[in-house]
Amino acid sequence: MKPQLDKSGSEIGELNRPQLTINDVARLANVSKRTVSRVLNKSPRLKAETRDRVLKIIDEVGYVPDPQARGLAFRQSYLVGFVYDNPNGQYVTEMMQGVLNVLRGAGYELVVHPCHRRSPGFLADVKGFVLRQKLFGVVLPPSVSEDDDLVAMLNEIGCPYTRIAAVALDQPVRMVATNDRIGAAEAARHLADLGHQRIAYISGPQTARSSQERIAGFTQGLAERGITADPRFIVEGNYTFDTGIACTKHLLALDPRPTAIFAGNDETAAGVYLAAHEAGLEIPQDLSVVGYDDSPIVTKLWPALTSVRLPIGEMGGMAARKLLAQAADEVDGEVLHYAVTPTLVVRRSASMPVRGR
Repeated sequence: MKPQLDKSGSEIGELNRPQLTINDVARLANVSKRTVSRVLNKSPRLKAETRDRVLKIIDEVGYVPDPQARGLAFRQSYLVGFVYDNPNGQYVTEMMQGVLNVLRGAGYELVVHPCHRRSPGFLADVKGFVLRQKLFGVVLPPSVSEDDDLVAMLNEIGCPYTRIAAVALDQPVRMVATNDRIGAAEAARHLADLGHQRIAYISGPQTARSSQERIAGFTQGLAERGITADPRFIVEGNYTFDTGIACTKHLLALDPRPTAIFAGNDETAAGVYLAAHEAGLEIPQDLSVVGYDDSPIVTKLWPALTSVRLPIGEMGGMAARKLLAQAADEVDGEVLHYAVTPTLVVRRSASMPVRGR
């Protein structure tokens, strides 16, 4: 290694040499601080050329990492966190499977952390989880992904993340946007094209961005067919089976009642089926129903449920690939432009209004 000289040209002694930081190494190697950290922690997800360049700079300048700082580094483990607050177990399970399929192929494991986003200790709880596990990064599904305070905390402690949400809330490399408005508009147009005029919508909680986007898409789709959404026919649920039952009973008590119901998700739609059956109504002859997500439950209902398909497992896989890519500073165009476009899958739960009052 060449001796370091001070401004006068004299060699700097070992005791007087300024202590170099990881930021200095990153600047000299023309890479990010995160990349230097991965080199130090022997991450397998680095190009050989990048690793060699960083190691050469480390050797040339004699950089010695701070043991305490390295002890806090997230890249010490091959663990990725999945932090969720979602009442729909099927949705969570399907998305986690998509994440697992990608991570295991890359040598990583998934650590699951359920939480309560509205609880006072939410941020402290997640921060403690991330630090205890020394996570490589985290995947944030809805609705946790919508929490900007959580994202700010992750940025503060230097933990990579990807977000899955109804709309783009972050940089493309950190975001899988599901474009929920598009799918809801297609569902509304489908029911209108079948001849329905009194079309109800059972939403998710209004605190969820997906619910806001789906209501907007529903209203837009009806407007495109010359129908004004009736406020009486828009009721708030919680994306659950039980709220699907309760909301449907409320809607069926209206006079005139709706001839079609668009449910905010398939779990809610299953509740619509039960409430309709208890009211003596047949689907679709008396009441047409459309769901959202196209989850496995849709073919277990009778008649099979027409639903807006979101590739939930694939979404989890996309988020995992983006996390691994952006954390290793190896983002390519294919990963960056992963996109989700909801599509309507037509089955037998919706038809022309035959016996509606």
